[in-house]
Amino acid sequence: MDNSFEITRHVCPRNCYSACSILGFTKNGHLEKVTGDPAHGYTKGLLCAKGYNYMNQVYHQERLKYPMKQVPRGSGRWQRISWSEAIETITNKIIELYERYGSHLSLALNKYSGNMGVLHHAMEGFFNGLGKTSRATGNPCWAPGMDALYFDYGACQTSDMEDIHDAQTIILWGVNPVWTSIHSMNYIYEAQKRGAKVITIDPINTESAKKSDAFIQVKPGSDGSLAVAIAKYIVDHELYDLEFIEKHTVGWNELKEHIQQFSMDDALRECGQSIGAIQYLAERLCRDKPVTIWIGFGMQRNMNGGQNVRAINSLAAMTGNIGIKGSGVQFGKRTTEKFTFQILNYLQKDGIEKNEIRTIDMNDFALDVQKQQDPPVKFLWITCRNLLTQSSNIKQLKEVLSAMELIVTVEHFLTETVQFSDIVLPATMLFEEWEIVSSYWHYWISINQPAIEPYYESKSDLEIARLLSKKLNEYKEGFSAFPSHLTDEEFIDQEFTDTLYEQLHIKNWRELLNGPKRVDYPKTAWEDFKFQTPSGKIELYSFQAKRNQLSPFGLEPVELQMDPHYPYTLLLNHEPFRINSQFLNLNSFKEINQEPSVYLHPKLAKEKNIQHDTMVKLLSKSGEIIIRAKYSYDVQKQTLLLYPNHPLINKLITFTPSDMGQYMTGGKGNALNNLHVNIENLSN
Repeated sequence: MDNSFEITRHVCPRNCYSACSILGFTKNGHLEKVTGDPAHGYTKGLLCAKGYNYMNQVYHQERLKYPMKQVPRGSGRWQRISWSEAIETITNKIIELYERYGSHLSLALNKYSGNMGVLHHAMEGFFNGLGKTSRATGNPCWAPGMDALYFDYGACQTSDMEDIHDAQTIILWGVNPVWTSIHSMNYIYEAQKRGAKVITIDPINTESAKKSDAFIQVKPGSDGSLAVAIAKYIVDHELYDLEFIEKHTVGWNELKEHIQQFSMDDALRECGQSIGAIQYLAERLCRDKPVTIWIGFGMQRNMNGGQNVRAINSLAAMTGNIGIKGSGVQFGKRTTEKFTFQILNYLQKDGIEKNEIRTIDMNDFALDVQKQQDPPVKFLWITCRNLLTQSSNIKQLKEVLSAMELIVTVEHFLTETVQFSDIVLPATMLFEEWEIVSSYWHYWISINQPAIEPYYESKSDLEIARLLSKKLNEYKEGFSAFPSHLTDEEFIDQEFTDTLYEQLHIKNWRELLNGPKRVDYPKTAWEDFKFQTPSGKIELYSFQAKRNQLSPFGLEPVELQMDPHYPYTLLLNHEPFRINSQFLNLNSFKEINQEPSVYLHPKLAKEKNIQHDTMVKLLSKSGEIIIRAKYSYDVQKQTLLLYPNHPLINKLITFTPSDMGQYMTGGKGNALNNLHVNIENLSN
């Protein structure tokens, strides 16, 4: 491109493995083109389809331009208002509620992962700066798996994807990287070329399964039973790595005795496998090492989700596939998040952060809000999420929201949540703001700089927090502790430490404007074998789990219970062209993503007399929907698949708690994959 273009560096802040580094090309203040940044050592100059479509999102005809208010709520009668009116309306309500109740507990923040940047914690910082407020806490994504890894290993670590080149066996357990982590596939393909065998374990014959050397189709939620069968085979045939076990684990003798009581026949029945499949997996784990096991997030979104992950952790430990180059259990990590997070810590002088939040369960938000009556929640701030398409118990949630006195949503588009709000504030996008983003998967950190002016009157979460704080302090000095005088770059200054600079081999974060940097961490997770458990070893018998009223053993047989009135499991696959409701409105993706359909096996269709491409009714305990049915041999007879994902699915979902999540995130995970339904032919 010619020299008339200004080139700027950006990073995708979506809730995604890759956190891609992006180059923006701007001319005369207009973003003309985006490409991947070849300086990024993981994504290597490539973007996914979503990344290449960013320009269409920035200049989308439906993007919000101005602050607006809706009177009455839900009417669709929107009026443009000024920023000064919006800020005054909001701060007046904050002050009014404070004077009414004598605290800020009637204010609630519900924020999640629509933007994963550090500076997007500004709203948490603003709420902390008021004193004690209410907050949606917990995690709908990886809470059970997080607990499992902390119980067994003491922390979440992942190896660099380059480490996979040394693997002899790669097990993709409940993950579909062809659709959800496309940049990882280059590393997997290279490993295959070197002779590694790739095995996919999944209830669905996914695109990743179709590119694997072997596919094990497991019943939904029965991954723990599959692991139990493999472990029993390993013990019975003495295939375990005793030298590794004696050096690096505790609880082996107890676990070995525990395994003896398992019934192989029961485990095989629960997971729907043959002894031949079990033998194949056991011998790959024990004889074709090193083995990398990638655990997907979907597998732990079951009622026994954390226990499923712990079972796989145990398999990796008893076979010596931890800490060795090319081995390990990959799930997610927090190790590159070594920022200070000072942006969170602007507390009232007499406040202690951990004591200044009234927690509301994010995964059961509607019910938990109703429980808060001293005082009740009257003000709700929503940012970085589309609450009404990402929640269970939608009918109850709408009733709860109707009782609020003011709902403010910060957004790019007129989402379902915005339509149920009083005020919407237009938000900037990544090409219009400063930001820092790290990954929960790879080890690269990138800086995001503004390339263009904010779209019309849009503002960042950080700028909105500053405006609110400044206005509140006009009412009373010190009413808000969040600083309104610091610039974006000064906030970034505070996030970096000398240690982080040393790990990045830079002296100042502005050097990241020359290209992203890799945090200086070992490429192989746990290569020093210094586990962060109380014993300092892998805990095959976890006292921490026992203290949390869970089984001390990772390996436990599980009997799946099905309601005869709802005999089928409905699964929701993540898609390659959007993340939940993000990118849903891009015209190019609308052409690809046709109407949502439910996919069922032809044998089940024949039993139900359901014809391909006809309308059917799906029923759960919570509700029912009408949807198109299509045949697919990629699903098992007792499993249904809804694709593409669509907000209508929320009508079927109530909150079902998983077994874990409380320990690390403050709330149990959401067992979204324990959605049991029935299906009816509408033509009868």
